[in-house]
Amino acid sequence: MAKVTSHIGKERYKIEVTSPSGNTLISDEPVSDGGQNKGVSPTELLAASLAACTSVTLRMYADRKGWDLEEMTIDVELNRNDETNKTVIKRKIHLKGNLDETQRARLLQIANSCPVHKILSNPIEIETQMV
Repeated sequence: MAKVTSHIGKERYKIEVTSPSGNTLISDEPVSDGGQNKGVSPTELLAASLAACTSVTLRMYADRKGWDLEEMTIDVELNRNDETNKTVIKRKIHLKGNLDETQRARLLQIANSCPVHKILSNPIEIETQMV
């Protein structure tokens, strides 16, 4: 189970997000949306979650297999269309290392199995209560 707490005070749109492990990050809106651009936007955080999860999942798998994956870069673009009520997420995986086509194909399968990918590509239910 993942759990975070966010807090916003009077400073316009600056949000502190903390985890039970004591890690903190700052989220904010860009200046064009009335924020101060002191951190990544909430939508960027969602895209970052997919990028980070994909990265760690592929690193773990390649390390376990002993494959020569030197480094990778994951680009995630999230576009929301309010008119069609559809969100399209585009993920590009750049791999560097001595990998054959079979290994690369397997890593693509593994990328599609990362936990955040599974969350985002299956039904989501959000339960909210005011306290």
